[in-house]
Amino acid sequence: MGEFELIRRFFASAACARPAAGVVQGIGDDCALLALPPGEQLLVSTDTLLSGVHFPASADGFLLAQRGLAAAASDLAAMAATPLGFTLALTLPTAEPQWLQGFAAGLDVMAKACGLALVGGDTTRGPLSMTFTVLGRVPAGQALRRSGAQAGDLLCVGGALGDAAAALPLVLGQTSSSAEIAGPLLERYWTPQPQLALGQALRGKATAALDISDGLLADCGHLASASAVGIRIELERLPLSAAILQLLGQTRARECALTGGDDYRLVFSLPPGELASLQAAWPEIAVIGQVVAGTGVEVVDEDGQPVTFAHSGFQHFGSTHG
Repeated sequence: MGEFELIRRFFASAACARPAAGVVQGIGDDCALLALPPGEQLLVSTDTLLSGVHFPASADGFLLAQRGLAAAASDLAAMAATPLGFTLALTLPTAEPQWLQGFAAGLDVMAKACGLALVGGDTTRGPLSMTFTVLGRVPAGQALRRSGAQAGDLLCVGGALGDAAAALPLVLGQTSSSAEIAGPLLERYWTPQPQLALGQALRGKATAALDISDGLLADCGHLASASAVGIRIELERLPLSAAILQLLGQTRARECALTGGDDYRLVFSLPPGELASLQAAWPEIAVIGQVVAGTGVEVVDEDGQPVTFAHSGFQHFGSTHG
């Protein structure tokens, strides 16, 4: 199957490639042509996923497409963007129609969930890899960044942490569990839901934000460094799902929440006066600590004593993720 036939059959005709708001020209020309409303800025982010590094070679195409696009779209959520479109550069060892059909279907599902239109890309032959470039828009000056946190802010996350890291041994076949426990964890790993609506709601409220991809400790370290502040995380306030507690117990679940990656929840600093209205709309928001004067990230127990962990960032499938 040639490149143009592959694109026509599996991608150009996909629902996510149909004309969408802000897309003047999508697939079919040398470049995509996008239109931004007056007074808005364009946000662009790129993620590359490699077989054997970021996912197992045997990964199901449907699930892989969902996970890959969701991970990329989470960067838009972190900066409070309204999704616009995405491109896909796909490298394939062989063009297997059944795998491609599943991949295209998964792409459609996640693109619809995220409000993203497929506007272009490329295909080539080689070891399996995929590069997603996502585009979003935000009113000028309202993008969230990592650099605005201030001492006295609350440190918040957008939901339960650690599920994807807990699922990795299940994905790799290194352990097993009942469907009742494994199911929710595997769903969080393969089908993360970028917190796009929450990100947009944080405009003008949160002082800094980013999405948790490398693990809470590592990503809070990025926020602390960019904002020139310290961050104190309270161990007992980490939100944990019932499934991760059943699988791992509290101690190991907390370690996954701190050092595991691929959560794709938002972590953000928030003035205390903004919390009540946000939690009314998003009750899953949890306060897990404070922004303080100083540098670095500290984890404390219920008595305020420092707690140390061996790892500060998540080891993804075969490699660390930047």
